[in-house]
Amino acid sequence: MEFKDSDKGKQQLQENGEQTNEIERSKIGIIRALLEREDPSAKEVDDLMIRRFLRARDLDIEKASAMLLKYLSWRRDFVPNGLISESEIQNHLAKNILNMQGFDKKGRPILVAFASRHKPSDGTLEDFKRFVVYCLDKICAKMPKGHEKFVYIGDLQGWGYSCSDIRAYLACLSILQDCFPERLGKLYIVHAPKLFMTVWKVVYPYIDDNTKKKIVFVENKNLTSTLLDEIDKSQLPDIYGGKLPLVPIQDC
Repeated sequence: MEFKDSDKGKQQLQENGEQTNEIERSKIGIIRALLEREDPSAKEVDDLMIRRFLRARDLDIEKASAMLLKYLSWRRDFVPNGLISESEIQNHLAKNILNMQGFDKKGRPILVAFASRHKPSDGTLEDFKRFVVYCLDKICAKMPKGHEKFVYIGDLQGWGYSCSDIRAYLACLSILQDCFPERLGKLYIVHAPKLFMTVWKVVYPYIDDNTKKKIVFVENKNLTSTLLDEIDKSQLPDIYGGKLPLVPIQDC
């Protein structure tokens, strides 16, 4: 989506659910000029994307610009055709690891991932990265108008050391934070076994402060009540006491 005209950019930001102040609007204009001078493809970047990268770097123009330029270079190299095809990631899609259904009370789409369905032997790390990018692209394409973020339920039911894949977890985290910043609205980690905390201690230092604030570990006894605080029962996946059946990401 291209918004080179400042009036169109302002309208886009106003139509979005999160308010943009004058300081942010001014910095977005500065970043756009810097980006287009360094990378012609930046003309295709819309104001909302610039704002997400700007917020991810606490409104620091230099850091946000560098982050965006790095993302544009990465995108050209990793997704040369513009998208990841399902034929490239069939092994992961067949396991229905990631599912999508319903919206929380703020209108953000809900995702549910079953960590026990992934095994390190399922493919190479590059295969897993392509799966992650495919899923995030699909989620962003399905985002309702006026929304930029999603709610993620990480379900660890049945997870054990045979499922543990720290390299994959760190790769997923890196892609989310560096290439899709400010897309995660909230992460609920549910059904976490005690042994998972060993892995969590390894991953946690790599999580940036903005992301850490969005993570909630939910005890089994409080699972349904906690989710219902943020999600209406009519929108909650049925496996958590709601009304909606889960739909695999590839079928959404």
